[in-house]
Amino acid sequence: MNLFNPTPDDAVAQASQAPLADRMRPRTLDEFVGQEHLLGPGKPLSLAIAHDDPTSMIFWGPPGTGKTTLAKIIAALTQSTFIEFSAVMSGIKEIKQVMVAAEKAAGFRSRTILFIDEIHRFNKAQQDAFLPYVERGAIRLIGATTENPSFELNAALLSRCRVYTLLALSETQIVALLERALGDKTRGLGASGVAADEEALATIASYASGDARNALNALDVAANLAAEEPARRIDKEIAAEALQRRVLLYDKKGEQHYDIVSALHKSVRNSDVDASLYWLGRMLQAGEDPMYVARRMVRMAVEDVGLAAPEALNLCLSAKDAMHFLGQPEGDLALAQAIVYLALAPKSNAVYTAYGAVRGDIEATAAEPVPLHLRNAPTKLMKSLDYGKGYQYAHNVEGRVADMECLPPSLAGRRYYHPTQEGREKLLAQRMDEVARIRAGKRKPK
Repeated sequence: MNLFNPTPDDAVAQASQAPLADRMRPRTLDEFVGQEHLLGPGKPLSLAIAHDDPTSMIFWGPPGTGKTTLAKIIAALTQSTFIEFSAVMSGIKEIKQVMVAAEKAAGFRSRTILFIDEIHRFNKAQQDAFLPYVERGAIRLIGATTENPSFELNAALLSRCRVYTLLALSETQIVALLERALGDKTRGLGASGVAADEEALATIASYASGDARNALNALDVAANLAAEEPARRIDKEIAAEALQRRVLLYDKKGEQHYDIVSALHKSVRNSDVDASLYWLGRMLQAGEDPMYVARRMVRMAVEDVGLAAPEALNLCLSAKDAMHFLGQPEGDLALAQAIVYLALAPKSNAVYTAYGAVRGDIEATAAEPVPLHLRNAPTKLMKSLDYGKGYQYAHNVEGRVADMECLPPSLAGRRYYHPTQEGREKLLAQRMDEVARIRAGKRKPK
C-alpha cells in the first residue's frame, strides 16, 4: 500500500465505505433534484452555467439542499480545478496560499473554483482577503451559507457575487432521492436486496425537513436495521427507529431562529391560537432557551395585548417563574398556557403606539424645563422663584381632577394615548372621556 497516494483499489474501497449521502451525490445536472427555480430551462443559474459565466456566486439555503454538489458540478462542466475549504476547519492563511497559487495558474489559462463552505464563519475583515482575487478573476469564488448573506457577508464581497437562494426539498423530491438510492446497485443500496414500503419512505422524507443528506443518512441506518430482519424490508416501524426523533430545522442564532420567533409573535397578534401553539412547540422542541421564549411572551403581553387585558403581563411573568421552578418538560405547559391566553386575549397596541409617539417628540423637540407649578419647592429660595406656584392638589378639588396643564408649553394639549374599545381598555377610554369632561367643566369661559 502506498502511504501517500492511494491506489485505484484503495480509492474504490474508500468510496464504498463513504456515507450513502456522499456516494449518491449527483455528478451531473441531470441527476440533480430540486431547485427548478434556478436550474430549469431559461432560469438564471442554468443560463450562467450554459454560458460559462465566470462570475463568483453565493449559494444560500438550508442544509442538504445541494450547495456543495452544485459547486462541484459547475467545476466539472467548466473544466475548472475544484478546491474545497470549510470556514469551520480552515483559516484564512491557508486559503490565501491557495489563492496565490490559483492566480499563478491563471497565467497559464488554468481556472480554479474556490469553494468555501460556511463562508459566513469568516468575519468581515477576513472576507476582505477574497476581494482582490475575485475582482481580478484569479479565482471564481463559490461560497455556501445557511445564513442570510445580507447580514453575514460584507457589502464589498456581496457586490462582486451573485446570490442564489436554494430552497428546502419537498417531501416528494426526497422520496424520489430515496427510491433512487434503493435502486442504485453501484453507488446506492441496490446490491443489498433491501426494499422499503412507501409509507416508510414518506416517514423519512417527512422527518428530514427538506434535508436530502439527513434523509439519505436515515435511509442508510434503516437499511442496516432491515438487513437483520428476515423480510429485509424497511417498514414504518424500522424507519421510526432509525430516525429516533424528528429533525427540526432550527438555528438558535441564525435566520430560522428569527423567522420562527416572528411567526410566533405574528400568530399571537392575529389571535390564531393553534398557530401560536405550533410555533411555540417548534421553538421548545428544537432546544430554544425557554427563558428566551418567556421574555418574548412578556414583550407580546405589553406590545400587543396591553391594557385591553392587563392581567396578561402577570400571567406571562408567572409562566416564566413556573418554567424556572419546574424546568423542562413540565414547565413547557406553563408557557403553552400563557401563549393560549395571549392569542385569545383582546388586543391593543395603544400603549405601544403612545410611547412611540412620546419618544418621537422627545427626540424632535427641545428638552424644555419642567413647568414651575409642577416643581417642588423645599427651600425659601425656590418658593421665591415661584417653584410650585399655581399647583393644584388633585385630591382637594372636585372630581379629583384639576384644570392644570402638566406638559411643557410647546406640547400643551398633546394627546398620546388613544385607547381602543377592546377588553378592559374600553373602560379606560370611558374614564379618559370622564376626566376630559370634568376638566372642561372647570375651565373659565373666555
